[in-house]
Amino acid sequence: MPREQMTSQQVAAYLRMDLREVEKLAARGHIPCRKVGGAFVFLKGEVDHWVEQQMPELGPDRLTKIEKGVSAHHGFDHRELVCPLIPEKGLAVPLEARTRESVIRSLVDLADEAGLVCVREELLEGIRRREDLCSTSILPGVAIPHPRHPVPYDIAASFVVVGLTPNGIPFGAEDGSLTRLFFLICCKDERTHLHVLARLALMLHDQATVDALLAAASPEELRTILRQREDAVLGM
Repeated sequence: MPREQMTSQQVAAYLRMDLREVEKLAARGHIPCRKVGGAFVFLKGEVDHWVEQQMPELGPDRLTKIEKGVSAHHGFDHRELVCPLIPEKGLAVPLEARTRESVIRSLVDLADEAGLVCVREELLEGIRRREDLCSTSILPGVAIPHPRHPVPYDIAASFVVVGLTPNGIPFGAEDGSLTRLFFLICCKDERTHLHVLARLALMLHDQATVDALLAAASPEELRTILRQREDAVLGM
């Protein structure tokens, strides 16, 4: 639950961090929290959003710890997660889009055609608002658009759809680089949302995998590379 309150000890366990590190970040205002009776109090939804913002800067060891911590907190098995959420026709190679707006619409169309979208325009608006807040183009050539919060009423089930454009497009990357590979993540609840983001960030931390995905010539090849990489991550 996004309004769930957490103590410093619970955040440390959730993120597999040292308690002293959590309290140091809190004291310096680097992680959202407030002080009540001399103790730090955190809201889980705010912690999740903070983690999401930090993911591009985190190394594989930290991402693995976070991913496992989230899994344990929510009672998930350490299993394949991202690939099963991609519907049969949920990969577009090529994705014929030339602007940020057309990318978002085309990805939502993929999910809609798979019967996973209930309220299309509201879902589109939620994704746009998240991009306006801060671009999800987190790695060179790669973006992970998603609504800021879960959308339980806009979708039939949690999903990931993937598109690879023939040419790079401006998607708001901080360094001004162009983006070609897009993972649209839409989840019905907070626990799945952060878990999928952490797992995907870990999968994409390997540059050889990103290069292979960008060079994929078909949806089938893209899916195979993703499955192989997720299996490798599970073996870590």
